[in-house]
Amino acid sequence: MASFTNLGDLIRRDRDPSKVAVIDLGGETGPREFSFAAIDAMAKGVARGLIARGLKRGDRVAILSLNRAEYIAAYYGIMRAGLIAVPVNFKFPASTIDYILRDSGAKLVFCDAPRRDDVPADFPAIAFGAEFDAFLDPGDFESVLPAPDEPAMFLYTSGSTGTPKGVVLSHQSHLWVVEMRLAGQDIERHRYLIAAPLYHMNALALSKLASAGYASIVLMPQFAARDYIEAIGTYHCTWLTAVPPMVAMMLRENDLLARTDVSSVEFVRMGSAPVSPSLWAALARALPQAKATNAYGTTEAGPVVFGPHPKGLPQPPDSVGYPHPQVQLRLVEGDGRSVSQGVLEMKCPAVMLGYHNRPDLRGVITSDGFYVTRDVFRRDENGFHYFVGRSDDMFVCGGENIYPGEVERMLETHPAIAQAAVVPIEDDIKGQKPVAFVVKKDNATLSAEDVKQHALAHAPPNEHPRFVWFLDKLPLASTNKVDRAALTAMARERVKAGNGTV
Repeated sequence: MASFTNLGDLIRRDRDPSKVAVIDLGGETGPREFSFAAIDAMAKGVARGLIARGLKRGDRVAILSLNRAEYIAAYYGIMRAGLIAVPVNFKFPASTIDYILRDSGAKLVFCDAPRRDDVPADFPAIAFGAEFDAFLDPGDFESVLPAPDEPAMFLYTSGSTGTPKGVVLSHQSHLWVVEMRLAGQDIERHRYLIAAPLYHMNALALSKLASAGYASIVLMPQFAARDYIEAIGTYHCTWLTAVPPMVAMMLRENDLLARTDVSSVEFVRMGSAPVSPSLWAALARALPQAKATNAYGTTEAGPVVFGPHPKGLPQPPDSVGYPHPQVQLRLVEGDGRSVSQGVLEMKCPAVMLGYHNRPDLRGVITSDGFYVTRDVFRRDENGFHYFVGRSDDMFVCGGENIYPGEVERMLETHPAIAQAAVVPIEDDIKGQKPVAFVVKKDNATLSAEDVKQHALAHAPPNEHPRFVWFLDKLPLASTNKVDRAALTAMARERVKAGNGTV
């Protein structure tokens, strides 16, 4: 395979550059096609334009925008010039965006027009469109050869539990990710549908994989279930990648799915959150010809963690796989003992350099180089791993540990439940107790008591939700995962208002 040295230069120059690299469904003018040559030229123009503005190696340049082809080109061009790319979550409030730009030390911000007003007035900004086109400095450019451990990007974590942290990732770390994911496979015939935001590892890593593998991307500005289905049918996408709530929302569009040809889909890769048995079943019915996998990764240590079993054993549907041969994994308890269920720690070349401006958080990487994920897993007798829940999400009810993800998967085995989310509320006797928000399947009849009785029949008594509320859909955080903070606040308000029985 091709050998890459700069993370922004993942272009196969041994292949026909006229092949379509990106079908962009965003921007101002509807669908636009960009060849590999066009993306390459745009990235060179970005790199030359940044140098012409006087930016120096190691300077930070932010991107604040919906998904679009210029986003990818800007991201690549920043890194080619030896600068550090800082994708910013545009769904953050203005105060948080301001914090990230200042914390990162951004010298310039690329943005789309609707988000121009979200850029603080004292930061220079270039808006995609005519202004961006004028900024580009056409011509050739020789990409910088990064030094060992030279940062390529800062990815700020969601900040749902506090101030966002800038994860510092090197060129080498994610070149290794690309090489591991491409090893032994040819993906150039595939067409990847990307609707997750490019400020998130899920979409960003996949866009780099597709570029390096000479595959095409269908790029949506952001996720919308019906648009997602229509894109599959129109552009004959072969690969879908999404977080489970996105897939659940797509599968609820029964009418559109029924009249859309989705037979082109061969693979569905879900990650960033557990997948319930009911979602697996619904996906198999909607896309019977597609192979679906549940994946796991972190911003701090990358998406290469698990893979197939070395003896060819079939992966259980609720497992995330067997440890990748190039990754060291261990499950530990609080006292550091290795266990079959505990917090996952991992070591590989993709582990971050650290958190920007946060020397107080060095403890997330152990003295022997393992990243402490704070995610709890269990391992079965064959070595397959299963996600149990975030140690941060765990709460104690009457002395027993409760992981919301486990309770949710149990609730979603009910034939009338499409999705469930469990959060804790305070209790004078138990300390905390679980409550549930439930989305019913279309035309299903279900009561709060039905949900409670299902839980009592299929789980320990302490795990049954004391209150159940029905929603049309679960709120999503900026990463398209379920927004637990919003649900916790909603639960507290409903209990306080005496609305605890419906």
